[in-house]
Amino acid sequence: MPTEILFVGAAVVVLIILIMLFKAVWRVAEPNEALIISGLGAHTRNELADSLGFKIVTGKGTAVLPGFQTARRLRLDSRATNLQVSCVTQQGIPVQVRGVVIYKVGDDFVSIANAARRFLDQQDSMNDAIHELFTGHLRSITGNLTVEDLILNRERLTSETRSSAADEMSKLGLVVDSLQIQEIDDETGYITNLGKPHAARIAAAARIAEAQRDQEATEAEQVAAANKAAAWRDAQIKQASYQAEIDQAQARTRQAGPLSEAAARQEVVVQETRAAELEAQLSEQRLQSQVRKPADAKAYETVTLSQAERDARIAQAEAEARETELRAAAQASQVKQTAAAEAEAVRLRGEAAAAATKATGLGEAEAAKARGLAEAEAARAKGLAEAEAIRARSEALAENQEAVIAQQLAENWPQIVEAGSKAFGNVDHMVVLNGAQGIEEMLAKALTLGGTGLGLARSLLSGGNGLAAGVNGTGNGAEPAAKNAIDTAS
Repeated sequence: MPTEILFVGAAVVVLIILIMLFKAVWRVAEPNEALIISGLGAHTRNELADSLGFKIVTGKGTAVLPGFQTARRLRLDSRATNLQVSCVTQQGIPVQVRGVVIYKVGDDFVSIANAARRFLDQQDSMNDAIHELFTGHLRSITGNLTVEDLILNRERLTSETRSSAADEMSKLGLVVDSLQIQEIDDETGYITNLGKPHAARIAAAARIAEAQRDQEATEAEQVAAANKAAAWRDAQIKQASYQAEIDQAQARTRQAGPLSEAAARQEVVVQETRAAELEAQLSEQRLQSQVRKPADAKAYETVTLSQAERDARIAQAEAEARETELRAAAQASQVKQTAAAEAEAVRLRGEAAAAATKATGLGEAEAAKARGLAEAEAARAKGLAEAEAIRARSEALAENQEAVIAQQLAENWPQIVEAGSKAFGNVDHMVVLNGAQGIEEMLAKALTLGGTGLGLARSLLSGGNGLAAGVNGTGNGAEPAAKNAIDTAS
């Protein structure tokens, strides 16, 4: 048991000793510093650092052998130094430039090595070195510029100063973070005099603007006063107008009784006048509706009925005339066709009879010829007489319409048909094959054989155009003959 305690104690002591030794040997570089290690075996993989004979460590730890190596710290944080430099411009005007330079040691090993060689043991003297460095450059650059350039283009002064000092700062291992020219003063008052013209212009513009504002304010005050006076005047006018209206209303109130009576009487007269006018209008409208309009309607009805009756009679007469004309033409055409057929039949029968007569004997032929000639001569004489009668009648009726002749025939047609129907008086039984047309053909044939009146009608209907052409050469002497012909047809 005691042996174990001794063993544990010895281990603890050894551990404490190792910790103390590690703490004494191990060095850690802070983020804003670099460890510069020199001594036995102090080197780095950087060729430049090896040539310098020391080791640079940043942002990490390293072992430093006590007695054999030495570790020192170089600050890498920013530093600032104020500049106050007396310069002379290109114009020979003395000025004083005040500014500030913010700088630091570079982060690369070359800059750290250069800064370590120059400022490792004199880090507090960096500000003085930088002040002197920038003072010389500011004086050199300011000597090439005018006061106007210094005032109006400070960026040029700053950039040229930084450019001219860049090489020397790199050799020192330093970099400039910022260079600001804060103020430029002169003892001669040159800068002050430069601003006086502009200040005078601004002051003049201010005075002009102030005067214009005063003028505008005065005009506004005058306009306001005029508006105030106008408002007071309008108020007085309105008060007077209101007072006049009040007085007028009071006067109307006092005269309301007589005025109302007069207005009532006037209204009565107006109403009576309107009633008389309405009564007159009513009488006129009653006259219009009860007398004039019925009379006009009666007259219009009488005229319209007369015209309608006249038109109806004319239309009826025209229709009857047209119907009669068409019926007469149809009957004449049928009669003409029937007569032509019968004539052909008679001719054929005559030829047959002549042939038979010729066959029986020359004597009978001569006798038949004599009889035929006699009959032909009689027929010819009859036809000539009928033609002469028709021609005379046509001449007498040349001035009338053909409808007159057709109408006369239509009026006497029942007697003509009665005369023609006597041919069928002895017929007991008759068969008609072609209907109404067959009856009309038989009636026309009977009329043709029945009398001279039907022959006269057929001649008038079939030869009407030729007779009308011959009327122009006749005189009034044919009128009795025409009348006789009409009487004969009756």
